[in-house]
Parts: sequence; structure tokens; C-alpha cells
Amino acid sequence: MAKSSVNSPAAAADTLTPRGRKTREALLDAARTVFESVGFLDTRVEQISQEANVSYGTFYRYFESKEDVFGELSTRLFEDMHRREPTAADLSPAAKLVAANRSYYRAYRRNARMMAIVEQVATFNEEFRRLRHEHRRQLIDRTSKAIARWQDEGLVRPKLDPELAARVMAAMVEHTIYLWLIQGEDADEDALLDTLDRMSVGALGLDPDQQ
Repeated sequence: MAKSSVNSPAAAADTLTPRGRKTREALLDAARTVFESVGFLDTRVEQISQEANVSYGTFYRYFESKEDVFGELSTRLFEDMHRREPTAADLSPAAKLVAANRSYYRAYRRNARMMAIVEQVATFNEEFRRLRHEHRRQLIDRTSKAIARWQDEGLVRPKLDPELAARVMAAMVEHTIYLWLIQGEDADEDALLDTLDRMSVGALGLDPDQQ
């Protein structure tokens, strides 16, 4: 497989004219459409170019390879996954945890088809596997810091290791949503999300009804 360049496209984008940026964005939109339609392995640069209605050579003015464009799409996807929706500052810890779970769920649902492809590529491409791990690392760090803070406030079980607790909770939420949205496991949406929320909150010793 050709070497990917996960971080190279952003620097190139800074030097483009408005018309060039528009073409580049069209290629990114087209690439996502093709990846989601046929998967990573079967995608060809020709297909992306045709979807964007540009020449084959035009693609290479903006990206080095399909790995290159996939890298930028993956980075943008994870930025969307990390973006938290605004919440009230006075929410209880339980309510903040539920809000974070629901925000992640909505982002996952928006990006489910692309997330399925990222998960696939991460199984055989080391660079994208590192990118996937970094995404998970950021989620765990954010949650572990919140758990540690709530422990200092006497709200969470003091014997829990904040990082390990965050890792276990992340695995539970991520894998449950993955099996549901990507693998197609049957579940009632409201019941499943409510169960995830209650198990996350209960695992920390918070009151699930104080929201």
C-alpha cells in the first residue's frame, strides 16, 4: 500500500486560491461519497475524480493518493466526534455524563458509514490505526479528568482509577453503538441509549435520577 500522508493536506490547503479551495473541498466531498459507496479497498482515484467532475490529473494537484484524501477525511471525522455540543454550566455530573454520551452518539450516527470504513482500515494500516487510537485517547483523557475532578468533590467512588474507569466506559459506549449502528444489532433506540446512560452514571456511583 502506498504511504499515506495524514497530516500533509492541511498545509497545502493554506496556499490555495478560493477557486482551488473550492475544488479541493469538492474532491473531499466526492471521496467521502465514493468511500461510503464502495469501501476503501475498492475506491480508485478515477472514481473520486469522476464524482467531483474533475480530471484525473486535477486530483493529484491537491492530494497524493487515495490514502492522503482518506487521511484528511478521517481527521475531519474525528474532529466532529470530539466536538461537544453546548451544555449549561450548572449541570450535575450525571447530567454532564449523559449529555456527553448523547453528543457522541449523535456524532457517531452522522458519521456511521465513514466510521465503519475507518474501523476497517485501522485493522490493516498502521498509520490509520494510530489515528484511531489517538481519537480514543482524547476521549479517555477528557473523561478521566472529569472523573478525577468529581472524586475530589466527593461525588464519585474514590477507589476507582480515573483512567481505567474512563477506558472501560468508553469501550462500553463505543462498542455498543458500533454493534447497533454499524453491525446492525436490533435495539430500541430510546431504551438502548437510556441503558447506556444509566450504566455509565451508575458505574461511577452517581445518582442516575439527578439530572
